[in-house]
Amino acid sequence: MVHRIIPWPRRPDPTGRAPSRSDYAGALYGSLLAASVIATASAVGDFPRLQTVVLLLVTGLVFWAAHAYANLAGERRVGRRPGWAEIRRVGRHEWPIVEAAVLPAVAVAVSPVLGLGLSGAAWFALSVAVAQLVAWACLGAVHAGASRTEVAVEGLANLVLGLVLVAAKAALGH
Repeated sequence: MVHRIIPWPRRPDPTGRAPSRSDYAGALYGSLLAASVIATASAVGDFPRLQTVVLLLVTGLVFWAAHAYANLAGERRVGRRPGWAEIRRVGRHEWPIVEAAVLPAVAVAVSPVLGLGLSGAAWFALSVAVAQLVAWACLGAVHAGASRTEVAVEGLANLVLGLVLVAAKAALGH
């Protein structure tokens, strides 16, 4: 089994049926979560790089577990426990939340090589998180068969969400 570093589009069903929908929700949510973590952490002070990387990855894992649990609990039928196959299916489905934290964490980790201080590392990682948010929105729209206009609207809507976090970080003075 090949592990994905980033949440690539879902593969078609092994039975040959076309996917009924494009599901990039975890990648979008995880990208917003990563941007929020970076904006918030850097607003309260200069976190050392290792702490920021750990905070990004642990937050992604905690939210992944919370989403998987909420999904399982929300779909539970009365008197029936979910089996291991269902638990694994839901866990895999929500995994892009964690994967979306990887690129911003890498941005923080490589920032010294780029000559960035802690503040610069935070801005760089926030830029990466917002860029991937827009990219996943556009890819999800394309994968779903959206028109060019719809793809542009999806990208713009997600850019606005990301820029709200950028503005919050800027307003907090870091």
